[in-house]
Amino acid sequence: MALVCDEQKFESWTVKTQKSHILGSICVNAKSGGCEGKPPASKCDYCSFTSSVELPHLPEMVFPNNILTVCHESGCGFTFQALEALKTVIVGSMPLKVACSDVWKSSRQDSGYMDRLIHSFDWTFTTLYRGSLLGNFVVDDKTECRINLEKLKEKEQILHYEDMMLFEDELHDNGISVLSVKIRVMPSGFFILLRFFLRVDGVLVRINDTRIHHEFCNNYAIRETTLKESQISELNVPLGHLGDPNLILPHLNLKTTVCEKLSFPSS
Repeated sequence: MALVCDEQKFESWTVKTQKSHILGSICVNAKSGGCEGKPPASKCDYCSFTSSVELPHLPEMVFPNNILTVCHESGCGFTFQALEALKTVIVGSMPLKVACSDVWKSSRQDSGYMDRLIHSFDWTFTTLYRGSLLGNFVVDDKTECRINLEKLKEKEQILHYEDMMLFEDELHDNGISVLSVKIRVMPSGFFILLRFFLRVDGVLVRINDTRIHHEFCNNYAIRETTLKESQISELNVPLGHLGDPNLILPHLNLKTTVCEKLSFPSS
C-alpha cells in the first residue's frame, strides 16, 4: 500500500492524515549487507524504526507511517504516531509484571508465550502516550474545565472522520494490545480519542484513553487522560464485553485522571 495523504482545513485548523502499510519484520537490504552503518536517509523502514526505539521486540503489527496531525494556524497542535507511543513502553532491568501475573503464569506453564516474561520490557506494550504537543501551548494542569460531554452528545453533521490503527499485538493468542486514534470534526469543533486497549485473557483488562475536545469558538482545547484497569475475576459482565472496549469501559476501575486546559494564541 502506497502512502496515502489527506489534508483538510476547518476554521483555523488543518487536519492532516497519512496512512501506509504494516512495518515489515526484516531488513529489506539484508541480502546486500543490511542497513548497519548507513546514514538514516538510506536505511529501510524496518531498520529506521527499530533503531529509534529501545524495545527488544515490536508489536506484531506496527503502522509507522500512520500519522494524524491537527494544527492551528498559530503553530499549536497535536500529532499522533506509533513511534512516539512505543518510546513510552517501559524498558528496564526488571520485567514489568501485570496484576495477577503469578496466576496467569501458573495457568500457562506450557505456553510458548512465557519466554517474553524474562525480557526486561513491558511485553504488553502498555503506553502512557497522550499524543505529542506542537507549538507553544500554555498548559494548565490545575484547571477546573472539563470536556463538555453534553455538547458531544448533540447531533451534528460530521464534516470529517478518521479511525487509524497505530499498532496491535495479539500476545501470542493470549489477548490483545492495540493503540488507535480517532478524530471527528463537526461544525462546532473537533474531538480526538487516542485509546490503548489491553486484554490479557484470564487476567485483566486495561484502557488508557486520551480525549481532546476543542470548540472553534474558544482559544483552548481540553485534554483529559484516564487510566482504567480491572482484574477479569472482578468483572461480572458477559464474555462478549471483554472484547469490546466501549462495552467494558464503564465496568473498569478508574486508576487516575488528568485534565489539562491547553491555550493557544487567538487568530
